[in-house]
Amino acid sequence: MIGSITVAFFCGLAISYLYRLTYRGTSYSTSYVQSLVAFAMITTIVIMVIGNNLARAFGLVGSMSIIRFRMAIKDTHDIVFIFFTLAIGMATGVGQHMVAVVGTLYIGIIILLVSASNYAAPHKREYLLQFHFTSENDEDAPYVDVLKKFCKKFKIINIKSLGENGIFELSYYVVLKKIEAGKEFISELGQVEGLDSINFFFDEQ
Repeated sequence: MIGSITVAFFCGLAISYLYRLTYRGTSYSTSYVQSLVAFAMITTIVIMVIGNNLARAFGLVGSMSIIRFRMAIKDTHDIVFIFFTLAIGMATGVGQHMVAVVGTLYIGIIILLVSASNYAAPHKREYLLQFHFTSENDEDAPYVDVLKKFCKKFKIINIKSLGENGIFELSYYVVLKKIEAGKEFISELGQVEGLDSINFFFDEQ
């Protein structure tokens, strides 16, 4: 029993470290990462307790139904790691230590390589550009020259009036000629007279 729980601990530790290396979201949770380690060990104990006893399995399902999970998991990346940890815990629980260790290493390497290669990233990187401007004549606006200089293509998607002072909020979809020129692009836009409140971010939709 101690051997199985120890194997689950080290496999869970490796999975949690892999999660830290591959996470690309904006809501990183330390408690979630720590819970992955405990989850692998707890799953091991649960599988050992159930064994081949069908009555215990049904009893466990009934008792676990009392628990209500308050945290909604929105990121698919998090769900994958939960199932990853669950599978490893089940393997160690039935005594398949080699399956757990090899599975952790092999699947972990694959996840790491896929993440490092940026596989499935969109080829067409469209960014959303938003700013405030005081001119109603968009065609002759001075910022258009800056857009032409840095953008392969740009398209206005929204114009919103912010009051009676001639201030408008404009939204553009833009595709940069060079992705690394984003900071220079924003810097030059900031120097345009009458233009302020610049927001520039990658649109994932």
